[in-house]
Amino acid sequence: MLNLKLIDANGQVVEERSHAQETYLAYKSRTYSSGEKIILETEETGQFVWVQVDEAIEPSLIYLKNSAWEYAVPKDPEALRAYSPKAFAGERHYIRAWEPAEHEIGCYRNLARNAHDQKDESGAYPHAYANVETRNDSTFFARNAIDGMIANENHGSFPYQSWGINQQADAQITIDFGRKVKVNQVALVLRGDYPHDSYWEQATLEFSDGLQLVLKPTNQLSRQFFTFPEKNTESVTLKELIKHQDDSPFPALTEFEVYGNG
Repeated sequence: MLNLKLIDANGQVVEERSHAQETYLAYKSRTYSSGEKIILETEETGQFVWVQVDEAIEPSLIYLKNSAWEYAVPKDPEALRAYSPKAFAGERHYIRAWEPAEHEIGCYRNLARNAHDQKDESGAYPHAYANVETRNDSTFFARNAIDGMIANENHGSFPYQSWGINQQADAQITIDFGRKVKVNQVALVLRGDYPHDSYWEQATLEFSDGLQLVLKPTNQLSRQFFTFPEKNTESVTLKELIKHQDDSPFPALTEFEVYGNG
């Protein structure tokens, strides 16, 4: 059973709808208010669910550790800069959640992709977090590196949001899968707003058991794939980022993809 509901800033239920496999909320004449949240409730923990909280955000297959998940509707203009201007705007809205088919869960795919990740941990995975995010600016949050968008020849607001490190030497980003997965490949899309940007010519990939691999990226604009023997892990961390010796102090990451099963 899946139960979707919208609650206001006082915690009062605005509307809710339930169904065994698929449910939705739809509005023709409603503007979101500050403090509202979308809540998804399930009967079980450890469940995969497809979610889409706005028609301008792509659906995401998320793994829920708990039986309830909250998504805070962003209303602050600063927070919205990392989203399409169409997202959460106007009076017409469509929210949905549905159970995935078995093959969608078990297939080989980018396990890191989650356009519904939030800055703070919410019990929905994958979740990206980092030890630095430039100026605490939403357009440079870690979550931007797993939102599925690869536009990287500019920087700043949508559609060029990225993970920015504020020139911090020990910057690192982690993707938590919330469970054990099997992975054998990662892909990096480096932000390439050259000459404003620089790039990393070396990075270390660390798995949850401490095993490390050294990666050697270049300044190419397209995905850079790095393959390795299949590895069981609960997370991956990109760390020990070594910047190329050029004049720009601004390397950044547009997308961090992790391929496998689980």
